[in-house]
Amino acid sequence: MTKMIKLEPFEQYTELYDRWFDDHEFVFESEMTAIREQMSHLPENIRGLEVGLGTGRYADALGIKEGVEPALHMRILAARRGVEVMDAVGEHLPYKDLQFDFVLFVTICQLDSLEKSLNEAYRVLKKNGSVIVGFIDKNGIIGKTYEQNKAKSTFYKHAQFYSPVEVVSELKNARFRNLSFVQTLFGDLNSIQTIQEPMSGIGNGSYIVVRATK
Repeated sequence: MTKMIKLEPFEQYTELYDRWFDDHEFVFESEMTAIREQMSHLPENIRGLEVGLGTGRYADALGIKEGVEPALHMRILAARRGVEVMDAVGEHLPYKDLQFDFVLFVTICQLDSLEKSLNEAYRVLKKNGSVIVGFIDKNGIIGKTYEQNKAKSTFYKHAQFYSPVEVVSELKNARFRNLSFVQTLFGDLNSIQTIQEPMSGIGNGSYIVVRATK
């Protein structure tokens, strides 16, 4: 599959993609709460990078100033939100070694290779830096729904969803250690009408955020 085919819906329907976050405010804020919980364990005044930052919704809310995104129209919106965004993919980060204190992923289902992207994250992280990976658990309620509807989905047609076991394996293969998990999104998307507080562990929520150390 070519990069162009995967990027086409994100280029063509950028505003629809971006509007999803407003239409699913409590889902987004619940994810953000879980990510912030993991980021609260990081030192202050550090340099972070988001990989696959889309329209910059997460980076903007989290105060992340740098990111990579291959879709042009996504980059334009991200730049308007004040993010310094580069045209690149997770598998080939345009940065020197040992540059960042943390690297954030929130859309690993759209990566061509999770293995290569995590190895790149490891490379650009400083010693004892952290990787934070947010992902839809393919075994959760929302993940199963997305899988069942992939064929007719605008944005998930070519997505690859992962289980926590698979993500743990990839992180360990990339030499990350000290894995810590929180989870959120309890129930299906339409039932989430308040901001949900994250729980530790896995197995109940559809959205998992794992933090690991280089």
